[in-house]
Amino acid sequence: MRSIFETTTLNNGVKMPWLGLGVYKAENGKEIVDTIKEAVLNGYRSIDTAAVYENEEGVGQALREIDVPREQMFITTKVWNDRQGFDETLKAFEESREKLGVDVVDLYLVHWPVTGMFKETWRAMEKLYKEGRVRAIGVSNFNIHHLEKLLEDAEVIPAVNQMEYHPLLTLPELHVYCKEKGIQLEAWSPLTRGRIFDRPELVSIAEKHGKSPAQVILRWDLQNEVVTIPKSVTPSRIKQNAQIFDFELDEQDMNTLNGMNENHRFSQDPDTFV
Repeated sequence: MRSIFETTTLNNGVKMPWLGLGVYKAENGKEIVDTIKEAVLNGYRSIDTAAVYENEEGVGQALREIDVPREQMFITTKVWNDRQGFDETLKAFEESREKLGVDVVDLYLVHWPVTGMFKETWRAMEKLYKEGRVRAIGVSNFNIHHLEKLLEDAEVIPAVNQMEYHPLLTLPELHVYCKEKGIQLEAWSPLTRGRIFDRPELVSIAEKHGKSPAQVILRWDLQNEVVTIPKSVTPSRIKQNAQIFDFELDEQDMNTLNGMNENHRFSQDPDTFV
């Protein structure tokens, strides 16, 4: 991968950028509008939001104010847990779509696998997809057993599974499973909010390539064929996070980073999330 404009092709043929901007906790209004404008200037074409982030309106405003045509942008949002179920998901989607100010959402995700609800939620997602109101549908925070349960009677295989993913949590079994099923793995919180930037192995590889630990992690994501959506509202970091297409990690680097796995989560486990 040598360009920020490179994409992966999802299981339904839709193309999704390998690198996107996450906007979790970005404040609605000026902050998120300015953040997205900065990201777009630096080549980002994918924005990942969610209903629970309460900034979809700001994302929509930014889309109207940037000079990039809508069809060149890839917008992801998600249905929150208290809106799951067939009817509620349809209503929640329409609310998100109106806030975003778009006719079609590029990717709509089930935010968490709410027990006893996510199958009905998925049925609504399938309806939205078949009606052409979303270009692709997927899930977030689904472990293998959640996916297996979903696929028992799903008519559409999820295009994406968005997970907490970083060198301390590499999810090897899930990654293999998703590849076998044609589900694209996507990393949320790939940079762990900087919690692992002082790890000696990571620092050593960063120094070797003349890059920051953040840039090394994001490049590692891409070389592991994982879509990545680092979040930042700081212009210098937004720019730096995009400068990962001018170097390549070698096999030793990749093995070292993959070997850092501790199955350690900084956020909640999907199996115990309430």
